[in-house]
Amino acid sequence: MGIHIGTSGWSYDHWENVLYPPGLPASKRLAQYVARFNTVELNASFYRWPRDTSFASWRDRLPAGFAMSVKAPRGLTHAKKLYGPEVWVERIIRCWHELGDKRAVLLVQLPPGFARDDARLDYFLAALPHWIRVAVEFRHDSWDHPDVYSLLERHGAAYCIMSGANLPCILRATAPFVYVRLHGPDHQHLYGGSYSDDDLRWWADRIREWSGSGKDVYAYFNNDGGGNAVRNADTLRRLLGLS
Repeated sequence: MGIHIGTSGWSYDHWENVLYPPGLPASKRLAQYVARFNTVELNASFYRWPRDTSFASWRDRLPAGFAMSVKAPRGLTHAKKLYGPEVWVERIIRCWHELGDKRAVLLVQLPPGFARDDARLDYFLAALPHWIRVAVEFRHDSWDHPDVYSLLERHGAAYCIMSGANLPCILRATAPFVYVRLHGPDHQHLYGGSYSDDDLRWWADRIREWSGSGKDVYAYFNNDGGGNAVRNADTLRRLLGLS
């Protein structure tokens, strides 16, 4: 069991003077990040899937005990909407092998316009090997259904718990681990604002409950503007006694 608190991505220019000292080269940001956090969610993979050698390089550069979650490519989730996933699954498996003991969870974020399709989701999850932990983030309301949660449970896949504007915050644990994405407290815009200490105390209580029931927990802040994600992740770690 373990609690992993980090941010969605790490290489942001506007984190200068928050996480990174002025003038720090982008190539040195990861080393600075891992000195402070024990996990990260790779977001760049959504826009362009990295080479196998990149995953091998991260495996070698990341410290022992560090866990990297990886966002699935938009070619799979948004262009094909999980249809015919075999080519992408093969690439993901290959890269997951390269990431080795630094791998955490594969995040599969579905687009807002992708309505419920149990058969397609079932086929995709069945195509993934059992040793790849996967969390699915649903953005269409139709997926909120008991049969969908049962489907995830059968595959040992996590329902991605979300916090953010106009997103349902459904506290469902469908896997041996829990995956949380905190997109910001702003009620009008995603990825904006900073969580209050009271908000973070509430999340700390939920994380303790999940961890106390024997589940690993991965929580990532995606409100990167102004360095809010860094500050919120720091505070949540402190509240959980992880600092």
